[in-house]
Amino acid sequence: MRIRKRHRLKRKEIKRISEEISSQIGVSVFDEEDVVDLGNAPDFDVVFVDGQILALIYERKAFPTVRGVLRYGAKKRSVTVDMGAVGFVCNGADVMGPGIVDADSGIEEGDLVWIRDEKNLKPLAIGKALVPGEKMLEKGKGKMISSLHYVGDKLWKLDED
Repeated sequence: MRIRKRHRLKRKEIKRISEEISSQIGVSVFDEEDVVDLGNAPDFDVVFVDGQILALIYERKAFPTVRGVLRYGAKKRSVTVDMGAVGFVCNGADVMGPGIVDADSGIEEGDLVWIRDEKNLKPLAIGKALVPGEKMLEKGKGKMISSLHYVGDKLWKLDED
């Protein structure tokens, strides 16, 4: 994965992105005192915090990456999948209705969400909700979340170097 046009953000931009992410996941994240850069990746923009990619901007919505959720934790916007779905999610598959065990009822269609396993409650992926959280709990058939970023993808590996 190639990151292009990387540049340092101004305090005002850092504050706006930080507040947006904090309101979505329910915990405070980076602030104006951190070194924050923005770069363009092929599918979305990425936010570097002190040299690590900890957030992404997809369709003008900021959200933490899997590493961002690991670092800051998150209280909202989670979807829990059963252990049978973990292998598929970690390979970039979209999340299907029958694999969902629990979901935040505050999730709206189009929201960015983080996906975790039911045993360890560790983040596995970031995706875009295709249906509201209430509908995810009904375990209907079909695709519920479109996967954007997952453990082991190019974005994840970029931070390992």
